[in-house]
Amino acid sequence: TDHTIQIHGTVNGDINAETVIIGRGGNVIGNVNTKVLFLHGSLKGNATVNTVNVFSNAKMFGTLFYKTLNITGNTGLECKLEKKKDK
Repeated sequence: TDHTIQIHGTVNGDINAETVIIGRGGNVIGNVNTKVLFLHGSLKGNATVNTVNVFSNAKMFGTLFYKTLNITGNTGLECKLEKKKDK
């Protein structure tokens, strides 16, 4: 979708959207494909993003493919990081 998706509960499945916000208490089990990701909650899966903003207490397990990575505070990133190459 070309819109913003906010998740404050649990989602089992893949997400494709222009902007994805996984809020505190939000839990995604699946892959995320988005231009911009705001991660406050938990993501168990792979994420392919242009810009990711990871906030305090966020958790991620899987592989994060990104162009720009912003980390604020202590996070629980236990994922592989792969910077996307510019074309």
